[in-house]
Amino acid sequence: MSSPAQPLAASLVQSVDWLAIAPPTIAAVVGLVVLVADLFVAEHRKTLLGWTSVAGLAVATLMLLPLLDGDRSTFCLTGDATVCSYTADRFTLVIQFLVLGGALLTALLSVTALKDGRKELPEGEYWFLLLSSAAGAALLPASRDLATLIVALEVASLPAFALVGLKYGDRKSSEAALKFFLSSVTATAVSLMGISFVYASTGTLYLTQVADRIQNVDGQLHTLAQTGVVLTLVGFAFKTAAVPFHFWVPDTYVGAPLPIAAYLSVIGKAVGFSGLILVTVVALPSYADLWGPALAVLAALTMTVGNVGALRQQATRAYSAVRLLAWSSVGQAGYLLVPIAAAAYSGDAEKSVGSTVAYALMYGAVNLGAFAVAALVGRTKSFNRVADYRGLYASSPLSALLLAFFLLCLAGLPPGIIGLFAKVTVFAAAVDAGLGWLAVIMAVNVVIALFYYLQWTTLLFRAPEGEPEKHRVPAPLTAAIALTGVLGIVLSGAPQLVLRFTDTALF
Repeated sequence: MSSPAQPLAASLVQSVDWLAIAPPTIAAVVGLVVLVADLFVAEHRKTLLGWTSVAGLAVATLMLLPLLDGDRSTFCLTGDATVCSYTADRFTLVIQFLVLGGALLTALLSVTALKDGRKELPEGEYWFLLLSSAAGAALLPASRDLATLIVALEVASLPAFALVGLKYGDRKSSEAALKFFLSSVTATAVSLMGISFVYASTGTLYLTQVADRIQNVDGQLHTLAQTGVVLTLVGFAFKTAAVPFHFWVPDTYVGAPLPIAAYLSVIGKAVGFSGLILVTVVALPSYADLWGPALAVLAALTMTVGNVGALRQQATRAYSAVRLLAWSSVGQAGYLLVPIAAAAYSGDAEKSVGSTVAYALMYGAVNLGAFAVAALVGRTKSFNRVADYRGLYASSPLSALLLAFFLLCLAGLPPGIIGLFAKVTVFAAAVDAGLGWLAVIMAVNVVIALFYYLQWTTLLFRAPEGEPEKHRVPAPLTAAIALTGVLGIVLSGAPQLVLRFTDTALF
């Protein structure tokens, strides 16, 4: 009786491609190592935990290089090797580079923040949570079934709640964490309900199988399938901070430790947008007539509300610099939504998605750079007002020049050529898809954004009030500012590097 059972058991065993899953796995393992090591490392040597985390994220990022030679898949169905739960294709690698590279820069910012924090933040827990979130964020773009997608989304999100509220005795931090938690839990609940409806309609969780089966759903289940699609989109709209699900962003960024605000602005968005792309373009292309118009309207609302919110920030208000970057990130989310909406109308969905990925890479580099300079100023100006940046050029010329460059990139003005190219690419995606009205709204929003970006930029070079205050820049903070600056300058000199890389077939 045992002989027939053995082949059956053997057929259910999935092979694991360890190289394919190495990037998120390394981040997760290093997180566990840091958590255990925290029990044994003396208080005065806790900095070692930070540098171990930095090294782990650097190794995880480097492990993307061996994967460039071709697509790899693992955790596949034993009866069909083409249906897999994890795929390391070009799309996955680009987003994983953004996520792990962004987490590495966040870690460099965090080393300084923890040292300056006077034990407000517990180091072992901080590094464990950051690495865990980065591991989940790196897993998400590789997910090719709805269950893995949701698990990755939660592994990325749950540690982020704790990171936002990790400051001891800080009421602002606790309030920010609560708002972030409630909004994210609502998003997850809505997404899960939507996914359960899609599963009930199709009988599968694999994205490619969903795409095939949802076109031929039984008439009685058609309404259920449509409801599932809508609820899934609403859930991901929360994650991307699209209007009207953006209300948590400004207060969360202000209440969080500054490196975590930077992390959420880039990695948090990468997670939301990569999940949205997988659900719409890969799993639900046949419902493009439903999600296309919805995302187009969301894009228009999001960029408008975000830019108007940034425009209304008062330079003398406490934490106005962080608030301005928060509202700016909402506006940028609107631009990122445009090519995904365009994918519903264009004949080449992959090219449209490539525009979003190219824009995300540009935005990630320069926005992390802006937050790095904000962290530098925040070391001496605890309220981090926009007005505190007046005369920064007199006290720290290189930091002022780099911040000006980052802001001009976000505005899409020379010498920030990469920002200009990224905006033109997104604009072209809208025009090519026949979304002329959305391109017009985007153009108006770019003009609105010019005002507050240029206003902040000119402030850097005005005569300082009183004696200019010299800024001592710690080595980790110097490295973060330098890396983002070099990346932005190189991409502005050769923007075709990003465009060519993301123009190739992503899926």
